[in-house]
Amino acid sequence: MISIAGRWLLGALCVLVPVVSSGDLSALADEGGTSPQVTISEVRVGLSDHGPVVLLSADGKTIPVFVDHTVAASIQAALTGERLPRPLSHDLMHTILEALGGRVIRTVITLKSGTFYGSLTVAFQGQEKVFDSRSSDSIALAIHFHAPILVGRDLLESAGTPSHEPKPQTL
Repeated sequence: MISIAGRWLLGALCVLVPVVSSGDLSALADEGGTSPQVTISEVRVGLSDHGPVVLLSADGKTIPVFVDHTVAASIQAALTGERLPRPLSHDLMHTILEALGGRVIRTVITLKSGTFYGSLTVAFQGQEKVFDSRSSDSIALAIHFHAPILVGRDLLESAGTPSHEPKPQTL
């Protein structure tokens, strides 16, 4: 038997929802200076045979990032503006940062040895600090703050697949 929250989560994950375009920062160079960065223009959450997946799209390609159910629910709620009955970790972090005058200004997603990483940039009291994070947490916080999500062009080319409209799954 699936709980009401579980049914909500499964229902939310089956709907693919775009996020507002995150701006035009595609000409920036990454920290290594080897690949220009591309701004992700669309983020969707869906279910796959392997569990929840966040789909990062830009320039006609989509990068799948597999996440756990809680992160998927947090990202989906941030995309739709829906408030969950209780705040999840990303909601709490968003609330704390805002209350203290901080904000996420961007995240950069990289791939190292088959694992996605996030580099989260937070502005606080006139300074910018960069934090290492799981890619999923970095994506969730960027969406909560409407901050750009960046990937290197080389990552988009190597890990991205041609974008197409997926068929909705039924449960």
